[in-house]
Amino acid sequence: MGFRLLYLTISFCFAVACTNQKTSEIEPVNAFVGAQLIDGTGSNPVNDAVLLISNGVITAVGSHDAIAIPENAIVTDLVGKTIMPGIINAHGHIGGTEGLTSSYSAENVMRDLKLNTAYGVTTIYSLGGDGPESVAIRDEQDSVVLNRSRLYVAGEVVVGNTPEEARSIVDKNAAMNVDFIKIRIDDNLGTTEKMTPTVYEAIIDQAKKHNLEVVAHIFYLEDAKALLRLGVKFIGHSVRDQPVDDEFIALMKENGATYCPTLMREVSTFVYESTPDFFEDPFFLAHSDTSIINELKNPERQQKVRVSKSAIGYKKGLVIAKQNLKRLSDAGIKIAFGTDTGPPARFQGYFEHLEFEQMVDAGITPMQAIVAASGNAVYNNHKSKLGTLEAGKQADFLILSKDPLLDIKNTRSIESVWIGGNKIR
Repeated sequence: MGFRLLYLTISFCFAVACTNQKTSEIEPVNAFVGAQLIDGTGSNPVNDAVLLISNGVITAVGSHDAIAIPENAIVTDLVGKTIMPGIINAHGHIGGTEGLTSSYSAENVMRDLKLNTAYGVTTIYSLGGDGPESVAIRDEQDSVVLNRSRLYVAGEVVVGNTPEEARSIVDKNAAMNVDFIKIRIDDNLGTTEKMTPTVYEAIIDQAKKHNLEVVAHIFYLEDAKALLRLGVKFIGHSVRDQPVDDEFIALMKENGATYCPTLMREVSTFVYESTPDFFEDPFFLAHSDTSIINELKNPERQQKVRVSKSAIGYKKGLVIAKQNLKRLSDAGIKIAFGTDTGPPARFQGYFEHLEFEQMVDAGITPMQAIVAASGNAVYNNHKSKLGTLEAGKQADFLILSKDPLLDIKNTRSIESVWIGGNKIR
């Protein structure tokens, strides 16, 4: 009897230990309930929504009537709030600026990613100027609890005077394990020499050999068409020299291509001809550098901007860009949200909210702008895990106190930012 009692005692203790171990390994479920939820697909918002998250991934999302909340869930009541996907910037630059000068470092990369997070930008595609430091930071993001935005990189912008030189830069970027290749086809309003077709054809061909998507900086309609004919699927700025035509729309559709207007890029070239209104915005000032603001308010600097031929030219280009955005959106072209933030005086994180305003002012709806900054902004190789608030996707989202569908400026009413199911702020 003594032996049997000892055996039963050991067995019971072992069973309890195993049960406790399994229980401790079960990831808790976080349930966000009662909010209006915008999922980033373009579908109607879900009222009285339930969003379930476990281990950083969305496990279920839908109306309160359709989703069963687990008994062990940690419930957050969000009645009167709005949940939207984290903002994705499909065209930015990370880590290359110190104040109003160019200076790249790993410290700057981390600083910029945390700054973007503060404004609700949860993923940035950095299209050029990225060194090994950025690649290393990107490589760790799937294995750590993030306290900053996700990052994907293009490496060095590919240039070259000859096809051979350009191909070698593509090879160098590929060896660094970049996410895509960035090319720049532009003459800076006639002040510099534009890359020749022979060179960019070589770049596109070499990128295909490495199975890397090409992202193209353009200004002129005819250059954009030429790149689309070569299979480019991402147009990284607005066509700004003339209205887009039926041929361009047809080429975009044939390629399944994405158009990223970056309207704030144009605004940044002339807005400092005077003191912009946003210098008084508390949402901007919360994370701004007073010394930079004071420098941009310098009367001599502002006068130089007022008489700048490029500033005048890009101001005209903005008008065409907004007209083209509206026409392309109406034609069913996929629009991705981007800002070209990162260079000096293009304020990361904050300019994204001004981009929303520019897009809506161009004639698209707040819902279309939000879809552009979520479901449409994700590059092809990340479609399975980012962009929308759907089951199986990473739990990157914002909780807002006001409804951005009523007024796009309400994207600024951020109460909290979540990346991979972790509350960042």
